[in-house]
Amino acid sequence: MRFFIFAIAVFFFTLPLCASVPTTAAASQPEVVALADTDVLYHLEPKLARLANETPGTVAISVVDLTRGYALSINGDVNLPAASTIKVPVMVEVMRQIALGKFGFERTVSLRDSDRDYGYGSLCDARWGSKHTVWQLLFSMITVSDNTAANMLIRLVGRQNINQTMQSLGLTQTWLGDTIHSDGDVRELRTSANDMMRLLGMIADHRLINVRADDAMLEILERQRHNTMLPFWLPKTVTVAHKTGTLHDTLNDVGIVELDGSPYVICVFTTHLADLDVGERLIRRVSLLTFRAFTQNTRTAQN
Repeated sequence: MRFFIFAIAVFFFTLPLCASVPTTAAASQPEVVALADTDVLYHLEPKLARLANETPGTVAISVVDLTRGYALSINGDVNLPAASTIKVPVMVEVMRQIALGKFGFERTVSLRDSDRDYGYGSLCDARWGSKHTVWQLLFSMITVSDNTAANMLIRLVGRQNINQTMQSLGLTQTWLGDTIHSDGDVRELRTSANDMMRLLGMIADHRLINVRADDAMLEILERQRHNTMLPFWLPKTVTVAHKTGTLHDTLNDVGIVELDGSPYVICVFTTHLADLDVGERLIRRVSLLTFRAFTQNTRTAQN
């Protein structure tokens, strides 16, 4: 499969968030965009493109240098199954409504049978009517990917409000077509690598809601317990604030790597996989190559 590579000297943070590019569900010729011809990402991009090209299925990769603003993307605007990475937008809407004073972290939500999902998490086994605070639900939804907790929060803030907030941020590829149920149409939870890169970039840069809310989201993402992909081959001393997503043929991981002196956002999506182990290996390799590139860049800057 041949890649078409475009080198464009564009500063990521000046990109209009409301801009959108028409995409299809899958691309027969993946688009590779390197948004800097003198930055470390310019040299990283061919390596990531080769990995994506060699992987069966559909792969999307987006990376942004949070210090300099340069970014690269491979199939970055292709609309793909979000799986549980959609829980990041759910968290954002919860935080937005808290900032508006609609409720606080201590607000309790009662479990209903319609909230229950037995795919991920243990909250589904709680008794009907049991009460759980918004903070507890946020923590469970992100750190252990509890689907029942996610559904309770979606019911609290409103699915349409989540979608409208993503649209208002210019994240036009991101929406919840339904609540999160393993026996439902889970492929109606949609996003793109670029949308997630922009969303996490705003959180990391404290430009999304306010400093307190953005710090709270970072704290929750840093406590992620599913760490077999982006962080797996990185030094244990490096903090990765991230969220994973899994379907029967899909593996995703999106996160902020808090590398001292050179933090970055990395989002990797894989779908139409015959074997999830292939996706896991790809995400680990992409993460390690990206980390090495940024580490080398940091050392060069210090010399």
